[in-house]
Amino acid sequence: MALAAALARVATRLLHGPLPAAAPAAAAVPVFSYRSRLLCGLPATDDPVDPSGDGEAEQWKEAEAAIRRDIEPVVKLVRDILHSRRYGNGGFLSPDDEKVIVEKLLSHHPRAEDKIGCGLDAIMVDRHPEFKQSRCLFIVRTNGDLEDFSYRKCLKAYIEEKYPSHADRFLRKHLVKK
Repeated sequence: MALAAALARVATRLLHGPLPAAAPAAAAVPVFSYRSRLLCGLPATDDPVDPSGDGEAEQWKEAEAAIRRDIEPVVKLVRDILHSRRYGNGGFLSPDDEKVIVEKLLSHHPRAEDKIGCGLDAIMVDRHPEFKQSRCLFIVRTNGDLEDFSYRKCLKAYIEEKYPSHADRFLRKHLVKK
C-alpha cells in the first residue's frame, strides 16, 4: 500500500512538476493548473464554456480580439507618454502625439466639452496635484487654465460607444482598476 502511494506521488510530480513553494496567504492559488485541467477534461482557460454550442464563446473571443487591436496602439502611446522619460513633468506633447490623444481619447471623454472649456491650446504631462505619485494628462486651455482628464474614462466611453454588445464584458475583464 505504501509503495502504491509513493508511486502515485512520483507520478503526480512527473506530470505536474515540483510542488510549488508556499504562497503568501493573500495570494489566490488556483485549484487546478493548466495541465490538470487538460488531464481532467476541464476547460484549459478561465473563459466559460459555451453550453449552447451556438458560438457565443467564439463570438466573444473574436470581439475581444477586435477591441484589443483597436485600442492597443492608443493605450501603448498613452503608457509611453506617462511612464517613459519621453516627456518630463510639465512637458507638452508633440503635435503628432497631441493629435492622436485628442482624436482617439479626449473626443470620447464623457465630459469632453466641459474639460476643454474655452478652447484647447495644448496637452501636457505632469504630476496630479492631489495624487503626487501619479502622472496624468492635462488639457491646457486657451486661457491658460489646466484641467486633468482620465484616459481610462475616454477608453471606456469609446468602447461602450463602438462595441455596445461586448463593452461591459470587455471592460470588466480588461479595464479594471489595479
